[in-house]
Amino acid sequence: MEIKKINDIIQQRIPGPEGVFHRFSILVPIVKVQGELHLLFEVRAAHLRNQPGEICFPGGKIEKNETPAEAAIRETAEELNLTLGEIELLGPLDYVVTPFNTILYPFLGTIPQKGIDEIQFNPSEVGSIFTVPLDYFFNTEPEHHFIHIKASTHDDFPFHMIQNGKNYKWKVGKLPELFYEYNGHIIWGMTARIVKNLVNILKEEK
Repeated sequence: MEIKKINDIIQQRIPGPEGVFHRFSILVPIVKVQGELHLLFEVRAAHLRNQPGEICFPGGKIEKNETPAEAAIRETAEELNLTLGEIELLGPLDYVVTPFNTILYPFLGTIPQKGIDEIQFNPSEVGSIFTVPLDYFFNTEPEHHFIHIKASTHDDFPFHMIQNGKNYKWKVGKLPELFYEYNGHIIWGMTARIVKNLVNILKEEK
């Protein structure tokens, strides 16, 4: 292979995280409640296989030939029974790469023509919805905890091929877990991290 060919390949590609990742998009919806800006949350339906009953934002897996922004709008429309035109995208927040081979692409958006009482969500995916004033998150620091992530190997791992063998000192990761509590609702995990990221972005621009 010639250097010119190598240069062409490198110049034309868009860099991304190395490895195989599952990609998901999320919409953080801002709605107006009695003239005040709120964030809208979903409670996942109790019959779902993954994370039943947990609090989240609308979102889901990015399909083939679909951009993260398109996925965020489509998933929100499906879960909240909205048309694509009823959702207005404001822009991306910081994306998250998890230790579990997942990339999350959050977007901020609005549902300008719908009141919270007018949203007839899809019960096959959503158990209920509720809102929290945006000011609450501006004025409330989440509770911080951490999950420590350690390497775990299979019995057939080739320890004989690495320095120090079974005594090799693997690095330990630290995953932040944030918790907000509002009117009996516990908003935690990745949803809370996305909220905190939004607050940090907006506070920087004040």
